[in-house]
Amino acid sequence: MKTLTFTLLALLAFAGNSVLCRLALGEQAIDATSFTAIRLLSGIFILVILWAITARQPAETKGSWKAAGYLFVYAIAFSFAYLSLDTGTGALVLFGAVQITMITASLVNGNRLQALEWCGALLAFGGFVYLVLPNVTTPSIIGFCLMAAAGIAWAFYTLAGKGSNNPLADTTFNFLRTLPLVLLLGVVIIWLGGNASIKGVMLALLSGGITSGIGYAIWYQALRDLSALQAAVVQLLVPVIAAGGGVVFSDEQISLRLVLAGALVLGGILMVIMAKRR
Repeated sequence: MKTLTFTLLALLAFAGNSVLCRLALGEQAIDATSFTAIRLLSGIFILVILWAITARQPAETKGSWKAAGYLFVYAIAFSFAYLSLDTGTGALVLFGAVQITMITASLVNGNRLQALEWCGALLAFGGFVYLVLPNVTTPSIIGFCLMAAAGIAWAFYTLAGKGSNNPLADTTFNFLRTLPLVLLLGVVIIWLGGNASIKGVMLALLSGGITSGIGYAIWYQALRDLSALQAAVVQLLVPVIAAGGGVVFSDEQISLRLVLAGALVLGGILMVIMAKRR
């Protein structure tokens, strides 16, 4: 139940982050460079406060420069990819890259997948594709490459958290290590000029401090009891949760496609979990 709770909270944060990014970048309330810089800075600010309040002793682990690099690449590539990709296409490329990268890494590390795990992963991914398919358009080459890079970077950032003994400390110091690159983004913004409305800044602050900073710490906590395949497959629930949020908060209609896609994704995840227990 503890792992399930942390996983659901992390997925809710990811879905919320997707909505915030879409509102900020899709509606051009802020430019991609400013959004990324503010997002990471607000994440640093919130995480440092949380870590300072909750830390009872010096942390044994403090993240890594490699994980921080993955985090920065994901954040900047994701922001710029959103400028040229619609939501459905972006989700397909992003989560497709995440799935391929994490499953490949698991196989390279010698983890053989059972037949039931393969079937579950394919079923969940099929449900995800079925959900986003109506909104998929031919992507631009630049947008495709940027979103694929974001997915690969996020997959490696996730894998870097598999052995975390102190998720909050590791996440905090991963964010802190992006600070030199964030300052470089600040120089770029000053040099080229930014385009940020009050709405865009607020969305970036929420994205960075809540759905990214706190959300990623919760995700690292959940990863302690998830296999690489389970961590990859459960993330396919994010678009389903986001679509469900549209039904609850935006008075959107519950479609048959959403119900069927949700059932397929949940069924695939259940198969992966059952296979691992067997």
